Amino acid sequence: MIDTDGVRAEWNFPAEADAVRTARHAVRETLRSWEVDTAVGDMAVLLVSELVTNSLRYASGPIGVRVLWSDGAAADPPRHSALLVEVSDPLPDPPTERPAGPDDEGGRGLGLVACSARRWGTRQGGTGKTVWFELALPGE
Repeated sequence: MIDTDGVRAEWNFPAEADAVRTARHAVRETLRSWEVDTAVGDMAVLLVSELVTNSLRYASGPIGVRVLWSDGAAADPPRHSALLVEVSDPLPDPPTERPAGPDDEGGRGLGLVACSARRWGTRQGGTGKTVWFELALPGE
């Protein structure tokens, strides 16, 4: 996780089928209100969708989503601004990236996160894990 001096939004969703759609909508509307670049916002929504889907598939408890817009100019030393997104669930096991065959319906989510994000990772929490990714903001 990066230190933040910026804006944040957080949600908790029940582990139910409509959580993916609800999370996508919440993130999309928040990023629009923050006037985040459309391409970055679309990528964030896609990756949130993948990670919330993974949480639904493997965990049985609530799913947390947190979005942080970090203003790197306030840091010492200054760094680039970024969008940090975290998806948490109560399952302590870290996700595993696996190769997906051409006919597989799953197995591409973490690979998509890995190739689309500037940085990404996982961390253990007191009651589960968090998968996070960072997207660079244009012009930064």
